Amino acid sequence: MLNQRSQVFWGKRIRTHSWQFPQGGIDRGENPEQAMLRELHEEVGLFPQHVQVLARTRDWLRYEVPDRFIRRDARGHYRGQKQIWFLLQLVGHDWDLNLRATSHPEFDAWRWNDYWVPLDVVVDFKRSVYEMALTELSRFVPRFDSRFDLRPDQRNRYWRGGLHQRDQAAEDNPREANDPMQAYAVRLGASFELPPGATFEPDPQTSFGGDPQTIKT
Repeated sequence: MLNQRSQVFWGKRIRTHSWQFPQGGIDRGENPEQAMLRELHEEVGLFPQHVQVLARTRDWLRYEVPDRFIRRDARGHYRGQKQIWFLLQLVGHDWDLNLRATSHPEFDAWRWNDYWVPLDVVVDFKRSVYEMALTELSRFVPRFDSRFDLRPDQRNRYWRGGLHQRDQAAEDNPREANDPMQAYAVRLGASFELPPGATFEPDPQTSFGGDPQTIKT
């Protein structure tokens, strides 16, 4: 889900320091768009009139979860997810968001992030799905910032280059040596902040339950 600056909604899972996109399973009898709109209300309190559907991925996107990330009671019954991703434009207001729309909230905080940031920080085994989805949907995103068009392979060079690039940043600016994510943001000229105490660590132990057919917004 995009705001008017083409930033994406990022929610903090309740009582954790894990951040993710809204998502949810598809109930029997629902099509993906119906499931997306239901989950959108349940997780962030928005109704169909608050958003415009800009695009969706053409095909199902699939990933498998390494055994070490699967709860013991699910091993042998669960291997991963297949997902349809939707790109939404928020046409309402920030104050329309309501994380307590139901009695079982998923998030306890939220923020807007630059479009490509989640690709750079997602857990490794999900990265290929994120890259496919964000790249496919990116052509439907209004451009308000030239940095938006940095391609995922350019951004991923930070991760593939690893220590070499971080070491170079440390030589250029010692402050960045202690904060590689800030160093990355500085090199991109991006604004990168987190709420106090928050990190971008996913919470796979608690986010893979339920129906493995999952939508992303």
